[in-house]
Amino acid sequence: MTQAIVTDTPRKKILLSGVFGPFGVDDQWGRKENIMELFHNQVTKAQGAASFRFHHRSFGLYFMAANMKTDVNVLDFPSRERFIEEIKKGYDAVGISFITPNFVKAREMASLVREHCPSAEIILGGHGAAIEGVEEIIECDHVVKGEGIYWMRKYIGQSLLDPIVHPALPSTEMQRIFGVPVPGPTASLLVPGVGCVNACSFCSTSHFFGKKYTSYLGSGKEIFNTCRQIADARGTDAFFVMDENFLKDRERAMELIDEMEKHSRFFNFHVFSSCEAITAFGIENMVRMGITFAWIGFESKTDQGAFEKNNGIKPKELVRQLRDVGISVLGSGILCMEHHTPENIQEDIDFMIDIEADTVQFMLFTPLPVTGLYSRLKKKGLLREDLPFEEWHGQKMLNWDHHAFPGDLAEHTLKGAFKKEFEVNSSTIYRIVETSVRGYETIRRRASDSENYKVRARQLRARMLEYATMLPVIKANAVNDLEYQRASDLDERITALIGKPDVKGRLLRAGAMALSAYWNLRLKYKGDVIQPKTIFTEFKVADREAGKTPLKIFEVSEITPLSQDLNKAAFVAAD
Repeated sequence: MTQAIVTDTPRKKILLSGVFGPFGVDDQWGRKENIMELFHNQVTKAQGAASFRFHHRSFGLYFMAANMKTDVNVLDFPSRERFIEEIKKGYDAVGISFITPNFVKAREMASLVREHCPSAEIILGGHGAAIEGVEEIIECDHVVKGEGIYWMRKYIGQSLLDPIVHPALPSTEMQRIFGVPVPGPTASLLVPGVGCVNACSFCSTSHFFGKKYTSYLGSGKEIFNTCRQIADARGTDAFFVMDENFLKDRERAMELIDEMEKHSRFFNFHVFSSCEAITAFGIENMVRMGITFAWIGFESKTDQGAFEKNNGIKPKELVRQLRDVGISVLGSGILCMEHHTPENIQEDIDFMIDIEADTVQFMLFTPLPVTGLYSRLKKKGLLREDLPFEEWHGQKMLNWDHHAFPGDLAEHTLKGAFKKEFEVNSSTIYRIVETSVRGYETIRRRASDSENYKVRARQLRARMLEYATMLPVIKANAVNDLEYQRASDLDERITALIGKPDVKGRLLRAGAMALSAYWNLRLKYKGDVIQPKTIFTEFKVADREAGKTPLKIFEVSEITPLSQDLNKAAFVAAD
C-alpha cells in the first residue's frame, strides 16, 4: 500500500476565495458579457425576461475545505472591499480560484494579499491556473493545476489516505424565471468524479484533469448512499450531477438504478452526457434512473466540425425521443469553427435550431489554455495574444485570428443565432412545460409496469402542474404570435389531461403574473444584472471534531491506496 504523506506541520489558517464582483459589468476588472450566471450568460441570454436566472457557487472551494484537517474559510462572490476586510484578519495562506476571463481580478487579489496580509502564501487554482506562465504574471507562491483536494492535503501535511467527504450543497443559490422563484429547495449538488476520457480538443475541463476520469464514487451503491444522505439532509430528491459524462460508466449507472429500485427511493438527476453514452445506456434506462435533464454537446452538423462522440447519431431523433419521455435537453453548438464562413455557418445554426431541444447553447470556438485546440492554434501563430484575457469568454470576440470573421462579425453572428433560435422555438420555459406534458402522456401509460414507472409518472405529473403555472406568464410575454398560440394550445392540452386548475392552481397563476409584472419593471428601471450575494462559510477543525459543521458532510469509510498521481486514485463511499 502506498504510504500516506504525513508531516508535523502546524495547522494552517487558510482562506479560499472566488474572484470579487461586481460581475457582468464593463469596468477595469471585467466585461459585461462575462456574467456570473451560467444560463443567462451563454444559454437563454436572448430570451429577455424569460431567461433562466441562476447563481452557482464555486463548488470546488467547498469540497477542498470540507476535506482539509485545518481551519478553512470560504469566501464566495465577495466585493473587493469584503475581500480586503477578510485578508486583514490574517491568514497563513490565501487560495484564489479563477477562470481565464477573470485573470485581472485574480492578479489584483494577489496584489491585495501582498499588501494587506504579506505573511500569507498565495495559491492560485481553478481553470485560470492553466494560463501559461501564470506564476510569472500573477505574484504567487503556488499554482494548483488539476484536482485540488489531493494538492491541498499534501500542502498542509495531511494524510493522503484520509477519507474523502462530500458536502451537502445546493446546486443553485437563486432560481428565477420571469422573476418567479422556482418552488421548493433547489436541487443538491452531486460530484461522482471529475474529468472525461473523450478529450474533445476544445474542452478545457477534460484537458485540465489530464484527459482522464477520476472517480470519487466508484459504484452505483456508493452514489445511492451518498444521494440518500444528502437528500435527507436537504429535503429534496433532485440532484444536479457535476460529472462531464455521467452515463459513460454504464455498469455504475445500472447499479444505481438497481439500488433505487431495491430500496424504493427514486431520485431525479440533471446530467451532462454525450450522444454515444446515451445511446449505449439506453433511453429507457434514463427514465428508470429518473433523469429529467440532459446537457448534450452536438457541436456541429458538418463533417468538418463533427466529433467521434457523435458518430452515427441522428440528433433530431434523439432529442425527440428524450423529450417524449419527459427529459429536457440542452443542446450545445459551436460557432466560428475553423471550417466556418459567413456563407456556411448558417447551416450549423439552423441545424441546432432544427433539433428542437428545450434550449440551445451557442459558444464561439475558443481555444483556452491547456486544451489541444489552444496548442494547435498557437503553433499556427493564430492566437490573439494582444487580446486581454477578460475577453476570452466565448460570448463576444474570437481570441484567435479567423480570416472569415474579422472585426465584430463573430459577435453579430452569435447574437443572430440566439435571436433566431428563440423566435423559431419559443422560450425555454415554454419548451420545458411541453416536455413535461409529453413525458407524462408517455410514462403514465406505463405506470403499471413497475413501482419505478409509477413513481416516475407521479413525478412528471407534479412537474407538469408546477410548470403549467407559468403558461399565462408565457402568453403575456410571448416573443411572437407563434409562441402565444403554442402556449394556449398547451394549456388546453393539460386541461384535457387533468382538468382545469383548482383554486390553489389559479392563485399560483395569479401570483406568477404579478411577480412577472414586477420583474419586467425591475428590468426596465434597474437593468438586467443581478449580483450574487456574498457567502462566507467557516470550516473549523474543532467544530468538525465536535460534530458541528456549517454544511452537512458525508464521510467515506474506506479508500483504495493512493499513488502520487490523483488521477490513479479511486475513492469508495460508505455502505
